[in-house]
Amino acid sequence: MMPPLMILIFNRRQMCHPGPDGSRRWAVRLLALLLGAFLSGNNRLSGSDAGSEQDAAPTIQNVLLIVSDDLRASALGCYGDPICKTPNIDKLAGQGLLFTHSYCQGTWCAPSRTSFMFSRYQGRGKRTLGEHFQNHGLYSARVGKIFHMRVPGDIIAGTDGQDVPECWTERFNSQGDEAHTPGDYACLNLNIFTDDLEGRQSTKMPHRMFVSVSIDGDGSDQPDHKTASKTIELLQEHRDERFFIAAGFVRPHYPMVAPREYFEPYPWQDMSLPPQVQNDLADIPKLGQSPSRSAKNGIDEYPDNQRRMWTAYYASISFMDAQVGRILEELDRLGLRESTAVVFTSDHGYHLGDHTFWQKSNVHVEVTRVPLIISAPGYESGRTDSIVELVDLYPTVSELAGLPIPEQVQGLSLVPVLEDPSVGIKDGALSFSNGHSWRTKNWAYMRYNDGSAELYDMRRDPGQITNLADDPQYNATLKRMHAGLSARLESTGLTIAQPKSIAPTPAP
Repeated sequence: MMPPLMILIFNRRQMCHPGPDGSRRWAVRLLALLLGAFLSGNNRLSGSDAGSEQDAAPTIQNVLLIVSDDLRASALGCYGDPICKTPNIDKLAGQGLLFTHSYCQGTWCAPSRTSFMFSRYQGRGKRTLGEHFQNHGLYSARVGKIFHMRVPGDIIAGTDGQDVPECWTERFNSQGDEAHTPGDYACLNLNIFTDDLEGRQSTKMPHRMFVSVSIDGDGSDQPDHKTASKTIELLQEHRDERFFIAAGFVRPHYPMVAPREYFEPYPWQDMSLPPQVQNDLADIPKLGQSPSRSAKNGIDEYPDNQRRMWTAYYASISFMDAQVGRILEELDRLGLRESTAVVFTSDHGYHLGDHTFWQKSNVHVEVTRVPLIISAPGYESGRTDSIVELVDLYPTVSELAGLPIPEQVQGLSLVPVLEDPSVGIKDGALSFSNGHSWRTKNWAYMRYNDGSAELYDMRRDPGQITNLADDPQYNATLKRMHAGLSARLESTGLTIAQPKSIAPTPAP
């Protein structure tokens, strides 16, 4: 006969399916109570009696995952930005472990989010993170954007995008009017400024990436405010059961819409632009160059508008940070911080004029490096230089919650780093776009699909200005980095073109 627990797990998907009246909450609550009682004494079974001290319930009962969108790590105060005001994220960093060397795998929204929600470098695995938690008795909810949604398209429509419904017990979208929100509109690469609602760049339109809107009001009509409000509601509603709640914000993704009060601290006249180096693109291979460059998108004609892009980006971040603060304040008020692991990250970084590049979808550092903060009860706060990847989130939060780590995952648990921030668990980080990059603590190596390559000494050249791939002096380093990348690709079942500069010598 099938054990009772296995019967419950087997039937859970049917129990959670909405009935004719649309209700499924009673079944979810019943299941959570039954499984919660079992799991309290059996999360870390080792063959001894369930009532023994060794099998006591884990301190961490819940996981709150907070995901920003298009957020470059270097724009946060806790990562060293002296201008951007992010008091709530900075406070979380002071309470948890801040990872200085964390990297995404996909370099735009869809592949990155699929990657960390399945813990696979590319493509889908067998089971999402949310399904894994559900299968062990936790309530799983999404609010806002976790899997890919078109921004602004799916946000305006209030639709699910590429969401995976099996991941969630419940899911909630956060609708917003985006560029169509009344306020001071700008399309900065076209040098258009207006408060007219007609003719604004929006879904699938070619210049939507350069849109900002400074709005009146408190921002309660904005999707990120709605995401925070719904997340707070779910924390209140599920405070007495184990949960995995994922809150996905859309800012600072374009269009950069925020209340006027968040624009005011960042006068565009005070904004500094990334260093512009003469002939900077000469040593960057064609596949390594962003398709959105100042000379192609038109913003090179308006240096002041490049500064306004930074103003809007900072304003969007600060507005998003305020919503993070609302959620964390409620978590504290409910007394859940002592039992909840909080993870803050972004799907990837962003270019704002670096190398004259804008947006994402390439493997330079401002895109591949992402913020990552983990605040977990029982672990010390601090900083770590350990190399980590977003694929590591799935196994990490699983272990923190006392759950087994599925064999399908390709990431590694970061719990050893939480226990000792000086520990390193991997040699480098893998990212991909028109090829792959391999990032170690001191070096960055990019290998593109046409065999071209880039190599940077990140200690001396953190801005990745001088490509050393064709310098004979660094051939040994190039070969070492090539070997590291090849080994990681082989271990994950991926392959890519051989670099021209170190192609193997043909046999005689």
